[in-house]
Amino acid sequence: MKNQPAGQTVIFGVSDTAELAHYYLCRDTKTSVAAFTVDRKYLQNDTFCGLPVVPFEDLIEIRPPAEYQLFAPMTATRMNQDRERVFNTGKDMGYSFFSYVSPRATVYDNEIGENCFILEDNTIQPFTKIGNNVVLWSGNHIGHHGHIGDHVFFTSQVVMSGHCQIGSNCFVGVNASIRDYSILGKGTLLGMGACFTGKETEDWSVYVGNPAVRRKGLVSHKIM
Repeated sequence: MKNQPAGQTVIFGVSDTAELAHYYLCRDTKTSVAAFTVDRKYLQNDTFCGLPVVPFEDLIEIRPPAEYQLFAPMTATRMNQDRERVFNTGKDMGYSFFSYVSPRATVYDNEIGENCFILEDNTIQPFTKIGNNVVLWSGNHIGHHGHIGDHVFFTSQVVMSGHCQIGSNCFVGVNASIRDYSILGKGTLLGMGACFTGKETEDWSVYVGNPAVRRKGLVSHKIM
């Protein structure tokens, strides 16, 4: 796994997710959280969790990338496109990102990218790769020989069977299931409790039900 938590860290966000990240990092890693950061237009308070909050636009001057790492454990707003923007902007600013993998998750020698947030009780079977900027909330089964692309969000109790390919910017709802060898196209929204048994989804599409079918007329990035 690349860039495991160490040294000084700035967390992007001041939401519940950022508070959870702060808790997990302080409990489970050697990193020291120094500050939080948000876009200037969302800056309402100077502190969060007892630490300073600084504008993201000024971060490079206040907490320079030579001394600080960045961690952006954001929600899936706009099908993860907000998270994608922050990740790419942070990289352009010169920041390194690390990934948090809970010590209470089951992992092997999986290839895991940067800025991933993988919580407790996930099982990631051997020979499966995880891209950059991926959130796996608690309690998922990630089957063997699969690949999860960049900027993806799995909620909880998702079952991804073996040999699946999950495209970038996908969102998978609570208790959803994905059949083995399935391909989720870019920006697929698989709804809560859905069971996808097909071969491949269309890009930027919405699938619901059991068996899951496409909801005609809905475009995933316009409903989140």
